Amino acid sequence: MKIAMVASEAAPFIKTGGLGDVMQALPAELSRIKGNEISLFLPYYKKIKYDPSVETELVSAFTVNLTWRQQYIGLFRWKNGSQNLQVYFLDNEYYFCRDGLYGFYDDGERFAFFAKAALASMCRIALRPDIIHCHDWQSALVPIYLEAEYRDRLPEARTVFTIHNVEYQGKANPDFFNEVLGLDDLWRGVCTHDGCINFMKAAVVKSDAVTTVSETYAKELRYPYFAHGLSGILASRGDKLRGITNGIDVETCDPGSDKALVRNYSAEYLSGKLTCKRALQWELGLEESDAPLLAMVTRLASHKGIDILCYIIRRLLERNLQLVIVGTGEAKYEHALQAVASEYPKKFSMNLKFDPALASRVYAGADMYLMPSKSEPCGLSQIIAMHYGTIPVVNAVGGLKDTVPPFELSTGTGRGYTFQSYNGDDFLGAIDRALGDYFNNPEAWKQLMKADMETDFSWKLPAQKYMELYCSLI
Repeated sequence: MKIAMVASEAAPFIKTGGLGDVMQALPAELSRIKGNEISLFLPYYKKIKYDPSVETELVSAFTVNLTWRQQYIGLFRWKNGSQNLQVYFLDNEYYFCRDGLYGFYDDGERFAFFAKAALASMCRIALRPDIIHCHDWQSALVPIYLEAEYRDRLPEARTVFTIHNVEYQGKANPDFFNEVLGLDDLWRGVCTHDGCINFMKAAVVKSDAVTTVSETYAKELRYPYFAHGLSGILASRGDKLRGITNGIDVETCDPGSDKALVRNYSAEYLSGKLTCKRALQWELGLEESDAPLLAMVTRLASHKGIDILCYIIRRLLERNLQLVIVGTGEAKYEHALQAVASEYPKKFSMNLKFDPALASRVYAGADMYLMPSKSEPCGLSQIIAMHYGTIPVVNAVGGLKDTVPPFELSTGTGRGYTFQSYNGDDFLGAIDRALGDYFNNPEAWKQLMKADMETDFSWKLPAQKYMELYCSLI
């Protein structure tokens, strides 16, 4: 099967979050399936273009129109691609040679160009994909341009649109339709929602299938609390909206080979995890202690549950435990958490930075991982934590509910500790249940660690589910 993936970021080339991780792992896993040919289309950002480690070759140069604009496209191919996985970069220095990926005044125009350029590039190199799989709002106009302008050149292509985060939808004022999109007026209604142009809404309506990144999140998106204004549109897709829970790259996220750790370990040889804990305590200036070490690697934002963490944090630190947080975000949370950390220097380490190596050491050295998100499409941190033998404490929403069934001491089933309503006291109650088992049932805790580490969190099963979806469409 020929599958074209269109996305705004992908590791190892460039990433700002979970989408970049998914777009590294999913195409690679699909390419391992016999008979598949995967093509990944990305913007040729400045950071990629001038990175000497990313070797590319020019395939073609041509233009595409956005109403009155005639814009250049340089189509580059990654030299290290394989027969089954090719990576293409779409070059236009006006749109993509900038310091950063998003947050510019003309983001709508930039990614409208990207969507059209991706389709034009497929035609230019005579790629005839069976499936065009688009990810998030930045590629959401691909299904629209396909039907409006490219269907005669790509007659067999079917489209899948995946929502990684419904909060970011690609909105623009109504004039954007005429000034940038340049589509026939019959497409205006498809692209309009709540009085503005909405990229994501258009993709949800016109794609042959719509997915999101966990089964529970697919159900939640039918309700206004989670859907940020798109609940009615998403509910109208019925069973064509489905959830496929993300995996992780188990080779990269592997405590048995992670080079950031002072000592590697596995489910069979857990002693190395204690060594990692001691090393982390020393590195962060915490007291060397057998008290449980709780951790978060997160953006400091209210939807990540930082507000309810701040509500309980002093009560939490009165308990026999230590806390490590790594991340940056909203200034009010940075200041609040720094102030508390200064009061408990031997118990609480606050690290306002993005540091992947430190994050690995935290996953390995911690005993529990806290993830009290208000909403979470899938979440990767809790999966990584479990793979490192660190027990999650999570709010039972979205992908957190799907990946962390509650632990039952009597049966030994489950993977972590959960709470059901979004408030600080319930969150603290879940932590207390975890602390109780940590102190009072050490053998059960050890078995829980091993079970979490031995769970298959790879991309193999999600890739198989995507293949089943693709086959149903063609």
